[in-house]
Amino acid sequence: MAKKTSLFECQHCGFTSPKWLGKCVQCNAWESFIELNQTQKEVLNTLKNPIPKAQKSVSIAEIEHEEVIKFSSTQSELDIVLGGGIAKGGLYLVGGSPGVGKSTLLLKVASGLAKNQQKVLYVSGEESLSQIKMRATRLDCIEKELYLLNEINWPVIKANIESENYFACVIDSIQTLYSPEISSAPGSISQVREITFELMRLAKTRNIAVFIIGHITKEGSIAGPRVLEHMVDSVLYFEGDPSRELRILRSFKNRFGPTSEIGLFEMKEQGLMSAKEASSLFFSQEEPMEGSAITITLEGSRALILEIQALVSECSFGAPKRLANGFDTNRLNMLIALLEKKLEIPLNRHDVFINVSGGIKISEPACDLAVIASILSSFKNRKIDNKTAFLGEVSLNGRILEAPNLNARLKEMENYGFLKAILPKKPSQKTSIKCYEANAVGKIVEWM
Repeated sequence: MAKKTSLFECQHCGFTSPKWLGKCVQCNAWESFIELNQTQKEVLNTLKNPIPKAQKSVSIAEIEHEEVIKFSSTQSELDIVLGGGIAKGGLYLVGGSPGVGKSTLLLKVASGLAKNQQKVLYVSGEESLSQIKMRATRLDCIEKELYLLNEINWPVIKANIESENYFACVIDSIQTLYSPEISSAPGSISQVREITFELMRLAKTRNIAVFIIGHITKEGSIAGPRVLEHMVDSVLYFEGDPSRELRILRSFKNRFGPTSEIGLFEMKEQGLMSAKEASSLFFSQEEPMEGSAITITLEGSRALILEIQALVSECSFGAPKRLANGFDTNRLNMLIALLEKKLEIPLNRHDVFINVSGGIKISEPACDLAVIASILSSFKNRKIDNKTAFLGEVSLNGRILEAPNLNARLKEMENYGFLKAILPKKPSQKTSIKCYEANAVGKIVEWM
């Protein structure tokens, strides 16, 4: 008789072990291991070791290109993030903190598709049908072809999807569903993995677009096994403070398009609305203040005008603080060291705080010059004209390097009536913006 083999799985991170462990060696969670039954082990083995098909290798030149069929989500900002629209048979995972607007966005998408005479199913395991109807009424999302299902039992949901010819399906949320074949609670690693695997099969075999809403952990990552993100075609993350109107949708994985684009939304009384004038959300057009400088950053193909705010105050005791919101703290420390070394500004006795307006997180170094300008403005207590922008990367030797795709940045400045630009080199194309050259950090002090 063959010896029975056991397999235990961590319910926090999905790590597997042939024996029970009190503490997970991967995520350090205590008492998180449960034993998998035979069905669970078969699903796990299928995911890790799919059955190979006997196929011959084919020259890439001989492969016929099949165009991916896409259709509009009816939300222009979402279409930008997805690379031109929703792909038929695509499996999309949408994550974000509670209250940020995940359900609201996908309810509007489902309603928009249903308005175009497409049959759409919205499955909710968190809200009753009357609650969804109430929200849909407030958002003006009542459509005849939009069907609701309040269910958490996966076999019932699967039978419903297979019995109807749906164009798209929304699952809200994956952590609330359960399969009776798996002896673990809803939201567990095993439940999420197997149900997502079944959803992937349905999306591909029936050629329907499936959107999955996922909860996030306290660390900010999407809850569930890491294999969940590998199975889906796109991973979208909704960012934003629920107390503010602005919401940012980012793509961290996209098999049908780029991952560098972002979508901008505003939370209004009518629900989430695509932001029409994106740049106006991130800078003030009122009277300039000390410690503020304007720059233009690129998010994918989109240029955004941002306001960098700095506060430099004398340090009363101890080591000075360097805090940044939306900007890399390590890079801020580098720029402060550069100012102390090259310009002999005594920032070692001052606290320095940096904030990027609108909640945007800057990842490109082309905004270095604006950060330095805002610090100098606050330190010297001098205002900078809010019709002037700073563009350039600052190197360790104090040289200012040209920002990539400069023409797109200058064009965005022209659209909003900016007059001056401080940059290391004048652009090759003609522009109405007056460009002043500053190829070293010392030139900024002279200009101010």
